[in-house]
Amino acid sequence: MPSGPGVISEELISEIASVVPPYVTSVLLTSRKSVDEIVKQHQRCGTNAIQMVDRLELGSYGELRELLPGIDIIQVVHVVGEESIHAAIKIAPQVDAILLDSGNPNLEIKELGGTGRTHDWDLSKKIRDSTGKPVILAGGLNSENVVDAIREVEPYAVDVCNGVRTNNTLDEAKLSLFIDRVARF
Repeated sequence: MPSGPGVISEELISEIASVVPPYVTSVLLTSRKSVDEIVKQHQRCGTNAIQMVDRLELGSYGELRELLPGIDIIQVVHVVGEESIHAAIKIAPQVDAILLDSGNPNLEIKELGGTGRTHDWDLSKKIRDSTGKPVILAGGLNSENVVDAIREVEPYAVDVCNGVRTNNTLDEAKLSLFIDRVARF
């Protein structure tokens, strides 16, 4: 990943994925951009879903589905403006879910997640309303704003990273408070 905290090795991903119980989704977060690279990485890691944080440039989603049957595909859409709505609508028929984040893939050093910034939740709601796919909301969420984000966007799920960290390390107290606020909502 060119950006974001909490990167773990493929060996650890594989170890974690091998003990995840049934009916719990294990997700490989990848910045790879070709079907071949994604398939090889998935084979090393053994998760039951793939979250693609960058654009697929070599190959198609159809090829990815054919080579990885039964593996859910989650495509990240970086909410940077109205064009994000059109990008989400275009990609929706090809994926199982869309994760909305606050990165910017157009920068010289791409921001593909883990920025700690929120984005325009009104755009996120428009994406949710127009794609017909489950939307996972990410981007700057923390225990202070997650309830407002859920009320405004009504996502299928939320994704948190920086909002539960202190000094780039997972903070159990922040995580517990975040989960508590979501559960009480």
